Amino acid sequence: MKRLAAFLLGAAFVALAAACDNTANDNGNANMANSNRAVVNTNANANMNANTNANAGGNYNARITKEEYEKDKERYSREAKAKGESIGQGLEDGWLWVKTKGALATADNVTATDINVDVNNGVITLRGTQPSKAEVDAAVKVANGIDGKKSVTNQLKVAAAGNTNAGNANTHNANHK
Repeated sequence: MKRLAAFLLGAAFVALAAACDNTANDNGNANMANSNRAVVNTNANANMNANTNANAGGNYNARITKEEYEKDKERYSREAKAKGESIGQGLEDGWLWVKTKGALATADNVTATDINVDVNNGVITLRGTQPSKAEVDAAVKVANGIDGKKSVTNQLKVAAAGNTNAGNANTHNANHK
């Protein structure tokens, strides 16, 4: 029985070798071993893109025309309301809001996602936090560069990102052992 199994195994190896031997093939197919091989490509490259969006939910254009603004006026109003921001009833308040959001989102030295923009009768008000005084100053400078605004009110505060309890000291009992 063992001899029969060894014989059959040997015959299988011989048959396999003959099937893969290109020189034994007389039918003109010089590469029979590769004729029906399935090819599977595996991507070993990891995606290293962080794909961050500085606009945080909106695409705002600092150079938007009044005509372009008018086409999406209702959407911008809804977005401002959803973010806790306000657009007043002045003729150009919405347009100024979009331009300000766009300018802040594209400014290199401003964390735009932490700034709320309110516009009322041409007055731009900046609220929220920035990680440094330099970024607060940069945001105010960006808002002051918006054409058509009457003035800018700065209500920004300096606070580390994510720090909502900066003034709370450790109240652990010093006498506890």
